[in-house]
Amino acid sequence: MLELQNLSFSVEDENKKQLGILDNINLTIPDGEFLVITGPNGGGKSTLARLIMGLESPTEGKIIFNGSDITNLPINERAKLGIGYAFQQPPRFKGMTVRRLLSLAHGSDLPDDECCSYLTAVGLCSKDYLNREVDTSLSGGEVKRIEIATLMARSLQLAIYDEPEAGIDLWSFTMLVESFKAMNRDNSRSTVIISHQERIMQLADRIVVIADGRIREQGAREEIFPKLMGEFSEGCHFRGKES
Repeated sequence: MLELQNLSFSVEDENKKQLGILDNINLTIPDGEFLVITGPNGGGKSTLARLIMGLESPTEGKIIFNGSDITNLPINERAKLGIGYAFQQPPRFKGMTVRRLLSLAHGSDLPDDECCSYLTAVGLCSKDYLNREVDTSLSGGEVKRIEIATLMARSLQLAIYDEPEAGIDLWSFTMLVESFKAMNRDNSRSTVIISHQERIMQLADRIVVIADGRIREQGAREEIFPKLMGEFSEGCHFRGKES
């Protein structure tokens, strides 16, 4: 279980003034939950994901994972605890084959059949990809799906995906949705996805809306999703609360 307690994050602007990005976030993610975080651009969603993974350090508050305070724990130690993170723009590794990358993610050499099972799960034909390098010869959608396969190859307790739909084609997006559907049936890990996509939000157990650095609202998919669609139909995407 992940607990965010009074989490805040600010940066210093060009005038040396503190600019608040996140303000007093309190959120609990139980084991096995499929959570989608959405909201307007610039609202703090990606920053929250980076704080959980340890790519940024909070200005205030605590991050508790399975009862232990990991607020000041480095990225590699969080990874050892079973937290994984998929970037908006996954890195590429010239000279690194897909087979080798999957084995590194798993922590030991994987036989071909296991590598193939992870690639098949994200809609890639394993015979075409096992010995390919994870470099610029791959499309954005291919790299995204390979990154998801590497997270599947790990024994994760918490997987975080930051806008996995960004910059990929419709076919690749469809395959991503199918991969997330399969993950949603796996209650052995918690999944957090930062996304604006309706089809991904429809998979959620719970939706959290973050705007202006705060949690605007949260609740079960059946409660929150229709509200968001109502805002879309009115042409007022993610309206903030009126003062």
